[in-house]
Amino acid sequence: MHDACRRRLFDRSGPGPAGPEVDAPRKRAETSHHKMAVDRTQLRTQLALLAQQGVFLGTSSWKYPGWRGQLYDEARYVWRGRWSESRFEKLCLEEYAEVFPTVCVDAAYYKFPDRRYLEALAAQVPDSFQFTLKVTDHITLKRYTNLPRFGLKAGQPNPDFLNAELFQSAFLSACEACREQIGLLIFEFSKFYPSDFERGRDFVDALDSFLAQLPSGWRYGVEIRNRNFLKPEYFATLSKHRTAHIFNSWQDMPPLNDQIAIAESRTIPEFFGARLLLKPGRKYEEAVKAFSPYNEIKDPYPEGREAGAALLRQARNSQAPTRGYIYVNNRFEGNALETIAAIIERAQREPL
Repeated sequence: MHDACRRRLFDRSGPGPAGPEVDAPRKRAETSHHKMAVDRTQLRTQLALLAQQGVFLGTSSWKYPGWRGQLYDEARYVWRGRWSESRFEKLCLEEYAEVFPTVCVDAAYYKFPDRRYLEALAAQVPDSFQFTLKVTDHITLKRYTNLPRFGLKAGQPNPDFLNAELFQSAFLSACEACREQIGLLIFEFSKFYPSDFERGRDFVDALDSFLAQLPSGWRYGVEIRNRNFLKPEYFATLSKHRTAHIFNSWQDMPPLNDQIAIAESRTIPEFFGARLLLKPGRKYEEAVKAFSPYNEIKDPYPEGREAGAALLRQARNSQAPTRGYIYVNNRFEGNALETIAAIIERAQREPL
């Protein structure tokens, strides 16, 4: 079954042979500003085939009105003759799950999720659907950032940084409600400064102690924003605790292809995770300003797409069963739906 799926998804057959005459217009299309018509039916079929192979490809969050007409049918969210924002936010996950097999729940990063919240999400999707959750920053921040939501705690040290007991009681316990539908639990660490950790080794030691206290039976991933931490000791610690390094495209991180090329970066053979968030060198705030409302590609990033396609091909060619969780953010190119379609198209070009 898997071989048949692979042949269908990655078959190079099409309107003509791959070559300079075909690739040239493709390349021009990738570097132009355009609004691509996303074939919802085709995308659903491609994503389902990938999921059958164990590769779950989705987006970071799902409540984007800019996707109306591409992913979302606007008529489903009209109430009393008018577009209803509240109706859309409450119900659009069900329509999202008609196409995608997974999503990254970014909201869990800002507030500990409760059981009812996760049960409500699970009730809107098929049983096979996979949620990846970002672990609440109350666990991963060394020092509270200077943001209004932290109030008087802003700028202060966080006494619950890497508190394994709190993670289990306030986060993991809620996840038990839909355990079979949890793909990855990602510990995202914002960029650390010398005042936080004088050496990368100090962070690795703290991480080692934390991971050692976590219960088994869950898929854990670690996402860092300090490129100088990508050392053998970091990868060895993750491997020791059967935790995945989350390949991430971010402002100050090396490009995805450079991370993938590090031999030790696949820290566990059974699963991997990746998040295509920003083009390296671009600030988050700049992307928000330039790309909102996220209804079209604004700045194609061919190298990033190729890295995503490389991860698909690696999973396809793996000799052992492996599960992959790959998420694309609107801030990566301007529209995650189009980026995902382009990544799949690139992966299809590679011969078996």
